Parts: sequence; C-alpha cells; structure tokens
Amino acid sequence: MYTSKVMDHFMNPRNVGELEQADGIGEVGNPVCGDIMHIEIKVNDNKIEDIKFKTFGCAAAIATSSMVTELVKGKTLEEAEQVTNRLVAEALDGLPPQKMHCSNLAADALHQAIQNYYRKGGANE
Repeated sequence: MYTSKVMDHFMNPRNVGELEQADGIGEVGNPVCGDIMHIEIKVNDNKIEDIKFKTFGCAAAIATSSMVTELVKGKTLEEAEQVTNRLVAEALDGLPPQKMHCSNLAADALHQAIQNYYRKGGANE
C-alpha cells in the first residue's frame, strides 16, 4: 500500500521536535481523519535555517510531515511557499488516493508557519 520512501519517513522521521523561539508556527488538522500537524520554522537571511514538526496521525501524515521538512530546509521562504501537496506526494513516490489529504495538511502547515513568520514582521534575529 505504501512506497518504500513513505515507510522510511514513517519509521525514521526527520526533524521531529520543537524549536526554541520559533520564528513561525503552523498547525492544521483534519477533523474527518483526526490528523494534526504542527510545524515550526527558524528563519535566517530569508532562508529556513531549521524546521521541526510534531504530527499526530497515520503513517502517511507522519511521512508527509517529515518529507516537507526535508524539502524546504535551507530553502528561501519563496521556494518553500512553492511546495504543494502534489510535490510532497511525488517526493514520496506517491501516496494511496485515500491518503492524499495527508500531503495537503503537510503543505498547509508549512504555509501557515511561513505566514505566521510574516505576520510577526520577520525573524527574531
């Protein structure tokens, strides 16, 4: 059902945890499936210097959260804003159709964290 990349990111998730003094925080949930994704970013010189996540959900939810952090770490905010649910799914070599909503949540949480950063007026440098 799941690709080897999905299973790898589920069994060995990258960038799990919290950041001290995060510059941006995003959290989204899906009331239907119960998945909740929380992403924190640290921004330096317009780049995502560090990113951490905590996710409550299925294997796909955890894998997509992990993959999002890998895709955007070290990227500019503008590059990170271009990450879509489709890009996340493709990076994991696909998701079952009934799990595609999980990749939507991962990208949404990232975009919320970036918007939260902008609303705060910039990094805490």
